[in-house]
Amino acid sequence: MNLSLHVVSDYKLAPAVPAAAPRGAELGDVVELVPAKDPSSSSAASSADAQPAEPQRETWSKKMDFLLSVVGFAVDLANVWRFPYLCYKNGGGAFLIPYTLFLFIAGIPLFYMELAVGQYHREGAATVWKICPVFKGVGYTVIAIALYVGFYYNVIIAWALYYLFSSFTNELPWLKCGNSWNSPRCTDPQLLNGSVLGNETFYSKYKITPAAEFYERGVLHLHESKGIQDLGPPRWQLTLCLALVIFVLYFSLWKGVKSSGKVVYITATLPYVVLLVLLIRGVTLPGAMDGIRAYLYIDLKQLGNPTVWIDAATQIFYSLGAGFGVLIAFASYNKFDNNCYRDALLTSVVNCVTSFFSGFAIFSVLGYLAFKHGAKIEDVATEGPGLVFIIYPEAIATLPGSTLWAIIFFIMLLTLGIDSSMGGMEAVITGLSDDFKVLKRNRKMFTTVVAFGTFLMALLCVTNGGIYVLTLLDTYAAGTSILFGVLIEAIGVSWFYGVDRFSEDIERMMGFKPGLYWRLCWKFVSPAFLLFVVITSIVTSGGLRYDDYVFPGWSNVVGWGVAMSSMLFVPGYAIYKFLTVPGTFKERLAYCITPEKEHHLVAEGSVRGFTVRIVNRKYLFGAI
Repeated sequence: MNLSLHVVSDYKLAPAVPAAAPRGAELGDVVELVPAKDPSSSSAASSADAQPAEPQRETWSKKMDFLLSVVGFAVDLANVWRFPYLCYKNGGGAFLIPYTLFLFIAGIPLFYMELAVGQYHREGAATVWKICPVFKGVGYTVIAIALYVGFYYNVIIAWALYYLFSSFTNELPWLKCGNSWNSPRCTDPQLLNGSVLGNETFYSKYKITPAAEFYERGVLHLHESKGIQDLGPPRWQLTLCLALVIFVLYFSLWKGVKSSGKVVYITATLPYVVLLVLLIRGVTLPGAMDGIRAYLYIDLKQLGNPTVWIDAATQIFYSLGAGFGVLIAFASYNKFDNNCYRDALLTSVVNCVTSFFSGFAIFSVLGYLAFKHGAKIEDVATEGPGLVFIIYPEAIATLPGSTLWAIIFFIMLLTLGIDSSMGGMEAVITGLSDDFKVLKRNRKMFTTVVAFGTFLMALLCVTNGGIYVLTLLDTYAAGTSILFGVLIEAIGVSWFYGVDRFSEDIERMMGFKPGLYWRLCWKFVSPAFLLFVVITSIVTSGGLRYDDYVFPGWSNVVGWGVAMSSMLFVPGYAIYKFLTVPGTFKERLAYCITPEKEHHLVAEGSVRGFTVRIVNRKYLFGAI
């Protein structure tokens, strides 16, 4: 007998394979193992899959609370300071081709998957892995990453708050030289025209303008630090701003989604109002159309550059915010029959449209700044903090009514940052309180501990050399580690828990199964996409640097230590779980990869059975 055996299921794993060929098989036939649903398993699943009989879980007061919370988390500072520049740099409108492609084949499927997993199981990022216990370490990984991000992301919000307070003056402090923080080299921007810039120096890289010196010397006090080894004490002004940010976060979260769901009505909607106002003002400025044309210019030749595709892949991933445990946490407070499929489509598209729309508000003002200095758009275009804390403030400082425009702009940055930070902190609180019931019973106290701990760690980033610590955390805390976490998460759901089983869960919630497109994306496309991004992240990683400052070698070791401290939860917990469950090697393995609600079937030895069939002959044999 020449039989080829194929396991075609991702639903259950056979404990044994028949040693002999099944009766009726002939030479050359292909035998497949097809999942056989045990009646006892089905009945157990149907009873367990009903909404749990535990104390009723808190839910959102209104559907809009949930939608605004998801939009508020996904739409953050990167939508304003990163996407527009990437679009401009990578071929303008041509960049939208790979960006949109990755959105539909990976971004939205991962977004949908996390919402569905959280909503069905109604658990945080750690305890949701009762579906496949060996992967629970992934939950701890994303919780740790969300915590690490809070250590530095709240500092950026504190900078915006400091700028907001500094804007309440008749003349914005970053308009001219001659202030106490300015250096003797400070130069009036009017003197840095196109002829001075030449062909090799970008205006955005000049560190001697009033706006650049206000940011680096007036706010950060970077000139008082020699490097990451010389941090100095926390700056009291930034410490107070940071404390106020943490205070707002605490009172937004201490009562759970009942309180945070109300805050987002302001923090998630106000940025759209401000962006619209800034766009209307921006398009009326001289040179604005040049900036917008540069933003939208279609250069299809750029699509032949691998960097464009890499940038599109990483941007779509970070933009949607999958993998931080936030979407799982938010969805866990939904009603069981909520249509999370529609929510995933709506919020994902809103997020990406916001990124594209913000580019018009940004590049209209950059066009004006380039016109004012007689420079090219490429001379003033930049990304990151340099855009929102130097270039854009400098531009609005020259407008009539500059104080009002500055206040409006920094309020927008505050609201963009606050609700994203709320999401990250909620992921930590929900993830750990669901795992440790004592924390859930004392949520207010636990929220206090998380908020205060975040404040203490963030103090490292408000020192004289705090920008170096922030750069290190931004590079390593949520870089390769978050990509790794989501890759393992996608594998765990799609290959171990199983796409078929996952689709049945969705059908129980919403009355319909996901189509073939979604199942293929979850099982093959999304994991392949994530593997590509992980490999790219590792290959393209280099030594740390901030502008011209190159970090010492030991700081890269510390950075990888931070990254590994979260990633090691995955293998660490898997080993722990395998060693602590009872039974033989095979029984332990079965306990580790079988949903907890079916562990009694493992003990009975009747879990994960298969039916054998001969392909093309349609002979169906009994269950093993």
